[in-house]
Amino acid sequence: MTFRRCALVALFAALAGFAEAAPRRVVSANLCADQLLLALAEPAQIVSLSALAADPTLSPVADQARAYPLNRGVAEELVRLDADLVLIGAHDAPFTRALLAEKKLPIYALPPWRSLAEGRAQIRDLAERLGQTARGEALISEIDAALARARGAAGRPATFLTLHRRGYVPGARTVTTEIAEAAGLRDVSADLGLAAGGFAPLERVIAARPDFLLVSDLDAEAADQGKALLWHPALAALYPPERRLVSADPLTLCAGPATPRAIDALAAEIRARTR
Repeated sequence: MTFRRCALVALFAALAGFAEAAPRRVVSANLCADQLLLALAEPAQIVSLSALAADPTLSPVADQARAYPLNRGVAEELVRLDADLVLIGAHDAPFTRALLAEKKLPIYALPPWRSLAEGRAQIRDLAERLGQTARGEALISEIDAALARARGAAGRPATFLTLHRRGYVPGARTVTTEIAEAAGLRDVSADLGLAAGGFAPLERVIAARPDFLLVSDLDAEAADQGKALLWHPALAALYPPERRLVSADPLTLCAGPATPRAIDALAAEIRARTR
């Protein structure tokens, strides 16, 4: 092998090693990315998390997050943090993404999970990027173990419809739907023509008559009309608390490290309501 060829091989090897080097200064500007970063990274890799990470009404890791500097997710602020990797949401502000790209800061955008399979792939990819593949596999194992525990949790055949404020139905492709179906329930969103998600008029929900409504809480206090719809007298009569399954925030706002607890909690709800 000639000297020049040896030099090129050495250069390519060095470049490959540089490209694969784990980032040493990682910033997250997104609530869901915060949680994955805390689960997968070494503490020394984490420079800053979004301010939402420390909000206990939104984040199941609020106590842990308070140990780190918090950011507001503003592009100018993120640039000053001297990161070698910035985690953002797939739908975060285009201006933020554009400015980070202009400053040549590496960006990793995390889309929300539509299934556990997508989640496993995302965990593996981010864990590899962080140089923490073992932590990624450990988190996937926790999710798979929780899903195995949930299988067949329903004591009898039953149907459900996930219903959010203002009558929003998220549809069939959600992690929560996948969990409930693994437990033995059947989602009726497709029966309403809402397999892809959308808003369901109250009359159609009542006409569909699912056995259960899957909601985020049992709080009948309505701060606004969007929440009040969930306790409309017709729905309240048909779906008292014992006919409502709770998939609670903040465990389900972001799929990821909280997912094993979310699976166990929903499986327990289903067992209690169907036996």
